[in-house]
Amino acid sequence: MTADVTTGTATPRDTAPGPNSPKVQAKIPHPMREANFVPKERYYSRELHELEKEHLWSRVWQMAARLEEIPNAGDFVEYEVAGRSILIVRQRDGSVKALHNACRHRATELAKGSGRFPGGQLVCPFHGWRWNLDGSSSFVFMDSAFEPECLKKEDIRLRECRVEIWSGHVWINMDPEARPLREALSPVADMLDAVGVGNMRVKWWKQVILNANWKMAQEAFFEGYHTLQTHPQLMMGGGEEAGAMMSEAIEYTVFGNGHARFQGGAFENEGWTADADTFIESGRLLAQGQDAMTLDGDIRVFEGLRNRTDIDLSDFPAAAISALYEYAEGAGIPMAPLTDAMRLWGGDIFLFPNYLMLPMYGNALCYRSRPYQDDPEKCVFDVWSLTTYPEGQEPERAELLGVFDKDDTEHWGLIPRQDFSNIEGQQRGLHSQDFDGLRLSSKYEKSIANMHEEMDRVIASNM
Repeated sequence: MTADVTTGTATPRDTAPGPNSPKVQAKIPHPMREANFVPKERYYSRELHELEKEHLWSRVWQMAARLEEIPNAGDFVEYEVAGRSILIVRQRDGSVKALHNACRHRATELAKGSGRFPGGQLVCPFHGWRWNLDGSSSFVFMDSAFEPECLKKEDIRLRECRVEIWSGHVWINMDPEARPLREALSPVADMLDAVGVGNMRVKWWKQVILNANWKMAQEAFFEGYHTLQTHPQLMMGGGEEAGAMMSEAIEYTVFGNGHARFQGGAFENEGWTADADTFIESGRLLAQGQDAMTLDGDIRVFEGLRNRTDIDLSDFPAAAISALYEYAEGAGIPMAPLTDAMRLWGGDIFLFPNYLMLPMYGNALCYRSRPYQDDPEKCVFDVWSLTTYPEGQEPERAELLGVFDKDDTEHWGLIPRQDFSNIEGQQRGLHSQDFDGLRLSSKYEKSIANMHEEMDRVIASNM
């Protein structure tokens, strides 16, 4: 179950299976019956929301934390999804455990947010019961007051989730019988490994609460078709003709396991290039608009190249990438070898069910979407900017900077604010009396259908 990461060609077992059988569809409220049509109720149905809680989130691998959020023994971060709270805890031997956040006595939550457990002990704030970092019981106050059958060691041990680490991420699965993570992430993990995401670390991490279903929020980033209208500044003055060229230059691929990818394609084959001013200004718009993917440091390298006369700048993009790699080598920044896998730069990979990575150079923009509280029309949307630091100079600990309003111009650049506005506008539009569902392009938006079809398969298989 692997893919050729140089060409991005998936093996047959990684191919998206397509529409579901009538048997699967019969189990799902508002099922996916047509690949190009998504019933609107899938974004606000209470019945489907409850099935997701019971049969999706409890059964799938999900990205719960970055390793640098918990660099030292005793560090923890809380991951919440669909009413469940999980504590991601760094162990004394450097490994990671994921513990259900509930005291085995009377269910009190043991911790919130993030921090460090003093003395390597999880302490219940209600009655003072204690556990070691691995979830084993270390102390029961006045244990003589309890019958022996209430205090069996295995019964009062904190319950665990499956945990596996991939590329600096902590992935959890609440199903103890879940298949291995690498199998679940096939074939896209190999493609992301090829662009060096394992070398990247958190530059910043923020959250926003959006008035939209979690699926609606992440689908906004499954295609580049929206760029012309939503982000006109990125078109550099070009109109519909330029937008059409850009859209045609992107190739979309859907895979098994619900994953998908879009990346550059036709421009390379048509000899497309850009002069220095255009290349640098387009990168500057990304850096200023989101502080991710392309960063200010990249722009400084490109600007330093522009006026050089000792090298051939006729193909400025190629020269710029060479200069960036030359700088990285001198600075001790580990970069992935340049291969055809770098066609993924400027595109993205969706990792089912709720994580996206958008790599560019030695950086990446990452998104994670989850239901907020118990409202099918609200979500928590996490945004990370990752970059590759010089070896030995990585930040000590990554922490959430805060939960910021979608219109906060101090903490969100123009690009995410434009996207947030669209997402909430879509959710409101779903309730228009005459609107019945999303009509998808079979070229640009097929990854949306692929995600919904996989979701239905997962839910149906666990009912």
